Amino acid sequence: MATGTMRGQARDAILRAAVSDFTSHGIRAVSADRVMADAGVSKVTFYRHFPTKDDLVVAYLEAELERVQRAVAEAGERATPGQWSAALAEEICRPGFRGCPFINAAAEYADPDHAVREVVARFRAWMIGAITGALASRGIADPERVARQVMMLRDGALVEGYVSGDPDRVAAELSAGVDALVAAA
Repeated sequence: MATGTMRGQARDAILRAAVSDFTSHGIRAVSADRVMADAGVSKVTFYRHFPTKDDLVVAYLEAELERVQRAVAEAGERATPGQWSAALAEEICRPGFRGCPFINAAAEYADPDHAVREVVARFRAWMIGAITGALASRGIADPERVARQVMMLRDGALVEGYVSGDPDRVAAELSAGVDALVAAA
């Protein structure tokens, strides 16, 4: 096996462990040592791929961003508002749900100039842009304003889904709220 492949496998194992640990316990609550143990790698291997824990957090958020972008791409550019709300609702109901990884990261990293917050801002801009595009293609007046409102509903629903422990109810309410908002626009 080529050395580059082994290095890639080690990086992937570290990132998989980080996704699991950060999702389950929060970013600040998980030490680099815990991620190393869960990934089954040495400190040398860990730090070769991620010079700091913050570098790992950035990679984790970038992986989450790619996951969301893939899900949106699979839904297709012509997704209806109902399909968008269903996709948002599915996010709330996924196993191990503990809130939005981007909202959680923003809460744990207060400095708006931190690299972690840059990924959070990139996610939010992309998400609002994607929703705006979907709404504009349907002739919604002022699609960016409505997209920002949908994003606020999404943010609140993700928090409520975690805090209430009733993700199915919250998912249904989010779907109804997005549908009503889009219908009113």
